Amino acid sequence: MQTCRSKATCEGLLVKAAVVTFPGSNRDGDVARALRWSGAEVEAVWHAETALPGGTDLVVLPGGFSYGDYLRCGAIAARAGIADAVRAHARRGGLVLGICNGFQILCEMGLLPGVLMRNVGLRFICHRQHVRVERADTAFTRGYALHQPIHICVAHGEGNYTADPETLARLEGEGRVAFRYSDAVGVLAENANVNGSRNAIAGIYSAGLNVLGLMPHPENFVDPLVGGIDGKAMFDGLVGRLAA
Repeated sequence: MQTCRSKATCEGLLVKAAVVTFPGSNRDGDVARALRWSGAEVEAVWHAETALPGGTDLVVLPGGFSYGDYLRCGAIAARAGIADAVRAHARRGGLVLGICNGFQILCEMGLLPGVLMRNVGLRFICHRQHVRVERADTAFTRGYALHQPIHICVAHGEGNYTADPETLARLEGEGRVAFRYSDAVGVLAENANVNGSRNAIAGIYSAGLNVLGLMPHPENFVDPLVGGIDGKAMFDGLVGRLAA
């Protein structure tokens, strides 16, 4: 007997996700697997394409090192053939998720404000990390509780989120901070802000809350075999929201 991993899978509901692969992407397979486990149909999209697959509900820009991080992280990818189609999807209100390098690309595309700078310690970091959920009423976080600390991981050299004071004030005032680096109980401790991001920001939303960029990797924590499943609620919530 087949075991359903999600309500969407059990009920035969169809949610279509497009995962864009750039030269240097290395987490595209991980995020595709996470989405399939939550019941989505996933189609790989090569960066040189100029259109998304018909019926795409969610676009994901995965982690990695697109174009080797030359020039500036995400700068070349933001000018790839698929970029205009991603922008158009977002402007129509379609959901877009950028993880790690994907977050950097979304900032370079102009879909999210600010920039990801070199980590404060000027070193690449790769370890498990707690982040606090700053709002639980979006398509991306509906599976979490407000201010819930979740345990996932970080793996980046340029994750230090920076923006001008006016932009930071707007993000805070409009409730567009998605996640903050925290300790295990959700306290915003100084030593938990692993890359020096302003206001301990680990992820932000667009003005319409339909675009999310975050540096940590929820896709790597969807299976207890790898030591945790705190990332699974994001993908379950996304697929459930789109299938509703």
